[in-house]
Amino acid sequence: MKTGTAAYLSQWTTWTPVVSVAALAVAWGRELSGFAVALIALCLIAAVLSAVHHAEVVAHRVGEPFGSIVLAVAVTVIEVGLIVMLMVGGGEKSATYARDTVFAAVMITCNGIVGLSLTVATLRNRIAVFNAEGSGGAVATACTLATMTLVLPTFTTSKPGPEFTGPQLAFAAVASLLLYGLFIGVQTVRHRDYFLPVHADGSAIGPDEHAEPPTLRETQLSLALLLVALIAVVGNAKLVSPSIERGVASAGLPISAVGVVIALMVLLPETVAAARAARSGRVQTSLNLAYGSAMASIGLTIPAIALASLWLSGPLVLGEGPTNMVLLALTAVVSALTVVPGRATLLQGGVHLVLFAAFVFLSFSP
Repeated sequence: MKTGTAAYLSQWTTWTPVVSVAALAVAWGRELSGFAVALIALCLIAAVLSAVHHAEVVAHRVGEPFGSIVLAVAVTVIEVGLIVMLMVGGGEKSATYARDTVFAAVMITCNGIVGLSLTVATLRNRIAVFNAEGSGGAVATACTLATMTLVLPTFTTSKPGPEFTGPQLAFAAVASLLLYGLFIGVQTVRHRDYFLPVHADGSAIGPDEHAEPPTLRETQLSLALLLVALIAVVGNAKLVSPSIERGVASAGLPISAVGVVIALMVLLPETVAAARAARSGRVQTSLNLAYGSAMASIGLTIPAIALASLWLSGPLVLGEGPTNMVLLALTAVVSALTVVPGRATLLQGGVHLVLFAAFVFLSFSP
């Protein structure tokens, strides 16, 4: 890692977020040509790579699990803003935006990112080793949050359809926020050692001794640029979403497929960061990113949507249908079986990737 502010400012990852946000500001609210969409897509990819770099700089300074939390929460906060913005101007079709986005985030993180991380780690080292205590608690929390907010509305009877009543939505929002806050407290204070990457013998992997830690000024700059890059990721994803919607509509695919594609783009920073951590043998860091993002997507989105529903008109559909509930139940069982031993092989990674592929395929062909 380069040291010195001048060298730091000369890196492409320093100015790329600014350029991406500038492109976002210029293109926002305009009708984009095919060439302009292609440029925005390039800015999106560059912003993703920059976000991963700056997240790793912050993580190197503050250590795990704080580094994973910074990236997961930052992405989710901006993602929540995007959901609310889409619901404000989305009309009747916006009723399922929150549900589709949150469920897609859960499937992408708990199956896509986890499966990719385990596959990358086991192809390199044959066995992926992590903390069963921390990962097991994360799986339990994520599954509880997902079931309480995405499954229960389908079975409640106080209001017709897969919707919560006002008091039920308020309870789900407060419970989600409290449970997520409790997990963060356990992860960062009470049992922080459960969420640190480990060697095969169970001993914790310390900071990279071959890389000099960034200075405080560089860390602060990276934190600011991380937020700028994430704004660029979500904003540019929003700009290219009309082209995606037109492509989905012309192909005769369900509207929920749009949410899946957008969620995939928004979660690219976590995906790349998790894969790089797994490749270096820090599988626990990858799992922290995956399950942390799943919990943040629910624990922050549902309270925000509950608050926004006070002035948003129209229904708020949260309950999932039978197909997605089956996928969620299978994900919960497989995730528990994966993390309980504290060790995983290529088989577990393949199982999660197949579940992720099934989700994507059924989203496009329900």
